[in-house]
Amino acid sequence: MAPPRDTFLPFALPDIGDEEITEVIEVIRSGWITTGPKVREFERQFAAYIGAGHAVAVNSCTAALHLALEAIGLGPGDRVVTTPYTFAATSEVIRYFQATPVFVDVEPYTLNIDPAHLDAVMPGARAVIPVHVAGAPCRLAEIQAIARRHGARVIEDAAHALPTRLDGKLIGSSSDVTCFSFYATKSLTTGEGGMLCTEDQALAERCRTMSLHGISRDAWKRYMADGSWYYEIVAPGYKYNLTDIAAALGLAQLRKVDAMWARRREIAGRYDQAFAGLAELQIPTQAPDQQHAWHLYMLRLHLELLRIDRAEFVTELKRRQIGASVHFIPLHTHPYYRETYGYRPEDLPVAWREYQREISLPLYSRMSDTDVDDVIAAVLDIVTAQCRR
Repeated sequence: MAPPRDTFLPFALPDIGDEEITEVIEVIRSGWITTGPKVREFERQFAAYIGAGHAVAVNSCTAALHLALEAIGLGPGDRVVTTPYTFAATSEVIRYFQATPVFVDVEPYTLNIDPAHLDAVMPGARAVIPVHVAGAPCRLAEIQAIARRHGARVIEDAAHALPTRLDGKLIGSSSDVTCFSFYATKSLTTGEGGMLCTEDQALAERCRTMSLHGISRDAWKRYMADGSWYYEIVAPGYKYNLTDIAAALGLAQLRKVDAMWARRREIAGRYDQAFAGLAELQIPTQAPDQQHAWHLYMLRLHLELLRIDRAEFVTELKRRQIGASVHFIPLHTHPYYRETYGYRPEDLPVAWREYQREISLPLYSRMSDTDVDDVIAAVLDIVTAQCRR
């Protein structure tokens, strides 16, 4: 085994600098730290960046997805089609309404939802939730066309997709709703946070109202000089508002999101160059005319050419002081979905097969060239030691 690093390289770290710290300190000193003018400014700037008509800041992408489904009137017994190859939130928000998630299989290369499976399950569905896995754009135009034929709404889970471009345009303005995540590992972070984007003004207003207890518009201003103490509850809403502290962090991050993405792309390119010639490894797929956000670098192992499995590969990386992760354990294989809906792993064979050989390598803009060299060296060392050739 090659000598490991002196220190452990975490799988992900946020890229926070003096600019973010200055913005946050300014808010703290202002005395207004909860939802307020910074949140509205963050919404305005994010909508302008994406090219969306409306943006509603919330405390997570999960909240954004939940609000979107509430705004389209999802109810008990309704069906929503989505992918199993995603994080828990994509499907759990459907269950919040006692509605039924319907999983369809994914494409073997992108791991995004496969539109070829949609027509068979869309009749009667209220919505479809595609996910841009790792930041690679899904076949959105096909998904939207199928949804329109069946009278269903399209709510994009774009938790990984900032800044993803499809046909030269940033993801975020072409579906009924697009939901982004600003979790700590994302390409833009507010610690915890999210954004809901839409072109539909009525839908945006409903989501904004429901994000803060269902109280009347701009009730957050009631403690400001131009505000009023009076408010009305127009619906039983939720506590999903973003704080000005988080928004200040987001504003600083937004100014450098393209630079952070460029560094991620550079690192992904170095990984591609190092691993492309190895039969034991399959590098991620990206279309040359589209922009991958590179939230994740999802390497896949050709296990038949290795003497170890994926779990052992992760262990070997850890022995070499390299953090790694797995994306994702398909939702239909988890106990809740097996017991509630009777799913078996083999029911969605592509998702099940690809999960068993996927491994995500560190990929974030704070990584130094030495960090990248260490990851590459560790992967190559393991392949050399464990290949069957």
